[in-house]
Amino acid sequence: MVKQLQRAAATLPMVLGLALLALAPSLMAKQPLTAETMWELKRLSAPAVSPDGRHTVVAVATNDRKKDQASTVLWLFDNASGASRPLTAEGVNSVNPVWSPDGSRILFESKRGDDEVNQLYVIALGGGEATRVTRIPTGASKAQWFPDGQHVAFVGRVWTDIESWDDQGKRQKERKDSKVSARAWDKAPVRYWSSWLDEREAHVYRIPVAGGEPVAITRGSGIKLQSEGSYAISPDGKEIALTVDSDTSGVQGNNDIYVLPATGGKARNLTAANPAHDSAPSYSPDGRWLAYSKQQLPGFYADTQRLVLVDRKTGAERVVTEGFDRSVGNPLWAQDGNSVVVAVDDAGTQRLYRIDLGSGQASPITAKTSFGSPSQSADGRVLVALNESFVQPPTLVRIDPASGQMTKLSTFNDAALAKIDFGTYESVTYAGANGDPIQMWVNYPPGFDKSKKYPLFLLIHGGPHNGISDGFAWRWQAQVFAGWGYVTAWHNFHGSSGFGQQFADSINPDWATMPYEDTIKAAEWFKAQPWIDDTRLAAGGGSYGGYLSTLILGREHPFQTLIAHAAVYNLYTQYAADFGAGKRRHGEFWENPEQFQKISPHLQAGNFKTPTLVIHGEQDFRVPVNHGIELFNTLQNRGVRSRFVYYPDENHWVLKHNNSLRWYDEVQTWLSGYLGGPKAAAATTPAETGAKR
Repeated sequence: MVKQLQRAAATLPMVLGLALLALAPSLMAKQPLTAETMWELKRLSAPAVSPDGRHTVVAVATNDRKKDQASTVLWLFDNASGASRPLTAEGVNSVNPVWSPDGSRILFESKRGDDEVNQLYVIALGGGEATRVTRIPTGASKAQWFPDGQHVAFVGRVWTDIESWDDQGKRQKERKDSKVSARAWDKAPVRYWSSWLDEREAHVYRIPVAGGEPVAITRGSGIKLQSEGSYAISPDGKEIALTVDSDTSGVQGNNDIYVLPATGGKARNLTAANPAHDSAPSYSPDGRWLAYSKQQLPGFYADTQRLVLVDRKTGAERVVTEGFDRSVGNPLWAQDGNSVVVAVDDAGTQRLYRIDLGSGQASPITAKTSFGSPSQSADGRVLVALNESFVQPPTLVRIDPASGQMTKLSTFNDAALAKIDFGTYESVTYAGANGDPIQMWVNYPPGFDKSKKYPLFLLIHGGPHNGISDGFAWRWQAQVFAGWGYVTAWHNFHGSSGFGQQFADSINPDWATMPYEDTIKAAEWFKAQPWIDDTRLAAGGGSYGGYLSTLILGREHPFQTLIAHAAVYNLYTQYAADFGAGKRRHGEFWENPEQFQKISPHLQAGNFKTPTLVIHGEQDFRVPVNHGIELFNTLQNRGVRSRFVYYPDENHWVLKHNNSLRWYDEVQTWLSGYLGGPKAAAATTPAETGAKR
């Protein structure tokens, strides 16, 4: 008996070892993408290539769940070898890098020490301590170098009734500490996206990079920089071109291109004859031309942006891309000034194009997957961009400008991605409204098997003109949903960008009819597939996607449940939005009451019967929170199973780390009740909130 026990003991390690070896493959097996894993990935911002093309600098953000915040570090890459190193320290956010003309220094924005707002700093290519450039109490942003390399320009928001920076700081502190909360406006707008506006104006300043007193360029000129606009400095450093809103009513909006001396003075409007938006000024390397993007339909953000060239000597202008049915902006000039490189939203993919400025011929440089935020060297021989797809987060790559061949530079997420079992995805086309072809991205669950039946989650994009490209979304991440076991799709319904002007404008003024039909036909296309379980269908989206979801809610549809995030539910109360005083493509409700009655989802509430998850943020001024509350209360009064998830500290999107995880938990648990699949372990139960589900 003793010998038997001894023999058993001797063989036990070997047995355990064999068992562990057998278990190892399952322990090492890849897992589907989860929201938690997604948040562990590093996020890259727009890269900047050095003038000589040898290096690229890019801001890289790392998210910390415990701190519920991100830390952004500037990384420097050798474009030949791919070697990289951090240029700035961890623990402080450093963003928006800009190379000096000689490539020896990098200007960037950061909050350091006692900074309460972003200031400008400069650091040498070799690294070391960054030197502070500005001390602006209201903050400095959108920095650019003057050609002399000794001065920089920046944008500061200031009160124009006081002069000194000390007084600017005092007023800011007084406003912050005041016990009086009342504020007043005499004209719209009063707020924008997630911020209430005040009487400060955005102006361009000049300052020596070695430090000193900023000198105003645009203040006192009679114009101010459009808050979302841009500006450019001429190659000789003597002129500035900028985007200015010429509409003083605050209602319609009409961005124009103005130019003025870099020392300040009288500004001149180059585009006064165009009643629609003009934007994105850019000088040719030799200074002969000024390019900008021109729209022709007033008040319509999805109108095609046409590339225009202005001869600075004669003032004559020419539309270059009239024959190219895509929007063009922010051109990267070739050294000889004969062509530009641009990123284009093109049929569900972000592509890089080269446009010949003589003929207007647009030639694609890239093909599959998406490429955005391009940057190139002074001679145009080195081109970098961020490459992404549904299964790859933005990655820094170098692109051969002639062949489009790509060389990967950044590897920040490689180790994490190697552990993820991504599903496959593809682009399909089906017949939508009027029989028109509709492009749709379909993401399949990992290990997809056509012999099995899967539930469907059909996603509805926002805008309504913001088409979905082959890219890695951090919100509404299709591969996370696919990891839950759902076939997940984005369809580019009528009105989506990237498919030409006629397609984009086809839903004006009727937001409802064709997108609704496209969505129903997408569901029918899936129901015809043998691998879809037509008893387990869901749809949902945010913003306009929420609008279309609630429109579907009041009409005939095949979905077992719907999700409405930041939904435009009541077109009458949408007047409370940040663009409420603006003109609408579908007119005003007192001018065209029949149109509003036709397309406002709340007027079909008598038909509501589908279980719906409603999500909204208090700080959402694009689609105010009353929409979510109105929708939820209506569903409750109708006796429809519903749940309202409210974020007091989020805006139009859920951006904070832990709030985002909760969002995915809520969506997963809600869908699991109708589509099957795993329920989120961390999701709050109805008993904890008292909500009806």
